[in-house]
Formats: sequence, structure tokens, C-alpha cells
Amino acid sequence: MLSRRALLAASIAALSFRAALAGGPPTPFDQSAFEAAQKAGKPILVEITAPWCPVCAAQKPIIEKLRTDPRFKELEIFNVDFDTQKELMRRFGAHLQSTLICFKGTQETGRSIGETQAEWIEQLLEKTL
Repeated sequence: MLSRRALLAASIAALSFRAALAGGPPTPFDQSAFEAAQKAGKPILVEITAPWCPVCAAQKPIIEKLRTDPRFKELEIFNVDFDTQKELMRRFGAHLQSTLICFKGTQETGRSIGETQAEWIEQLLEKTL
């Protein structure tokens, strides 16, 4: 029988491996990284979020779970802060927090505002593939 320490170590290792399979945490929007991802033809998600937004908080675990799906291993996620990055919001044509904008390379493939149903977010992200 495994000791508690061995079980805990195995659990941490499994979680670390799972996190390594995902593309990593969303990154604050960086123009050069965004352009490089577009040029490489990568699937991209731009999240417009606010720390006080309950819808954004509901979207976060859904997106994090989808990132562990092998289909989305190349997905690049860029975070735009609703409160402090108004110029980026104008550039993306976004008016509200909880906006998700998807790209495949340079082509916008879809967007949603306020969506919290996992199936619909998954369908939106599938458009980036």
C-alpha cells in the first residue's frame, strides 16, 4: 500500500505532467508574441477579462480544462485586461469583459461575449484548429 507521502508525490507529478501538456497559462497580451503566433498559423484565443467579473471567473476553469485536451495543445492564449487595456479593446472591436476572440493565424474565426457553457466555448475553440 502506498504511503500518504508517496500518494501525494504521485498526485503532484500527475498534475505537473498534465499542466506540461497544456500550453501554459494565458499570457498578458504582447503584440510581438501575438504577431509571431499569427505568422506561425497557430490557434489563438484572446480573452478580454476583468478580475471582478463573475462571468470571466466562470469561463476560466472551462478554458483551463479545454487546454488539457490534446486538440488544443498548440492553442496560444492572450489575456487583455478590460480595466487597463482600452486601446487593445478598441483594436479588437471589443466592448465588454468576458469576450473571447478566436483566430487561426491572422484570420478571426469567431467570438463570443459572456458565454459560460463549456460545449459552446469548446465549439468556439474548435474553429481555431
